[in-house]
Amino acid sequence: MPSLTVTTRRSSARPAAQLLDDVDLDLVAALQIAPRTPVNALADVLDTSPSTVARRLSRLREERLLRVVGRLDWSLITTENPRQLWITCEPGRSEEVARRILELTEVQTLLLTTGSADIYCSVYPLHGTDIFALLTRRLPGIPGIVSVESQLVLRAYTMGQSWRLHRLSDEQTDRLREHAVLITRERFTSPGQLSELERRTLELMAANGRIPAADIARELDVSRSTAYRTAQSLLECGALRPRVDIEPAVLGFPLNALLSLTVLPQAIPGLFDTLGSHPSARYVSMVAGSSSVIHYGVFRDEEDLARFITTDLGAFPGITTVNTCVGARVLRRHWRARDGVRLGERVDGFLSRAAIGDRTIG
Repeated sequence: MPSLTVTTRRSSARPAAQLLDDVDLDLVAALQIAPRTPVNALADVLDTSPSTVARRLSRLREERLLRVVGRLDWSLITTENPRQLWITCEPGRSEEVARRILELTEVQTLLLTTGSADIYCSVYPLHGTDIFALLTRRLPGIPGIVSVESQLVLRAYTMGQSWRLHRLSDEQTDRLREHAVLITRERFTSPGQLSELERRTLELMAANGRIPAADIARELDVSRSTAYRTAQSLLECGALRPRVDIEPAVLGFPLNALLSLTVLPQAIPGLFDTLGSHPSARYVSMVAGSSSVIHYGVFRDEEDLARFITTDLGAFPGITTVNTCVGARVLRRHWRARDGVRLGERVDGFLSRAAIGDRTIG
């Protein structure tokens, strides 16, 4: 068996403030399972009052610690699979470069990192994007960038919305899953299949994954029954998936780590299963590039990460090398800016852009 080589760097200091208590954490865990669960049902499952749930939700939103948003299906806003980029900068210019990169709408997530790269970002080829020009001219042309390594995502096993706190009982989890939306209808394959009402409804639900039908009806000047049917139809075909947007650091997982793994080809499927079910996994992908698999995980501390590398990865015989970059600061996640652990402004307009691109192609 090839020897296992590990390269890693130490993380920067992290805030230790406890912003959420046990009631808040239980509420977040419940929403991660079923983000659109009504307040009364949340209160019943968590054995508290509806007024407490409503008050806690309101406080978390007002303090910019939590949002329930909607993730649009990639077929509606992108033309190709995403890329994961590793960027090296001139000394002292990483933050300046990162701010310039964030001007690009295609950048979904961006972290300042320590290790073999200064910046990690994921890029999604939105409708109208010339991805070749972006990767070969627009990005490398930013002053301060020394090199850009691009890796094409071939398969994504685990996505950010599937990561969750494990603190509720099996009985509570089962009751919450009764409120989860099941995909029972055929998926859309292009934005051109959306009606104007569906497109506008999706825009509202992307900004607020818990928006009630009454609010949709008022915003779009349609009947409540029409708003409800439209929203349910979009949920049931997977055009939008509600998700909880919250920084893992608030939940006790302040250490972000990006592990690039070189893996024997025949071992990749088994490794996918292992990593995809690991509690640290936020994004696990098979890529084309210098690595085979990238595991983006969140951890409680350095010891937690060290244990994952030596025990979990070390026990897997198909891994030959592990290169670890540690997130020093998250500046954007899922197209929403970060101000420490606080949520900032979100990049919008994907569906309008997709609709224009679809009409142009047609």
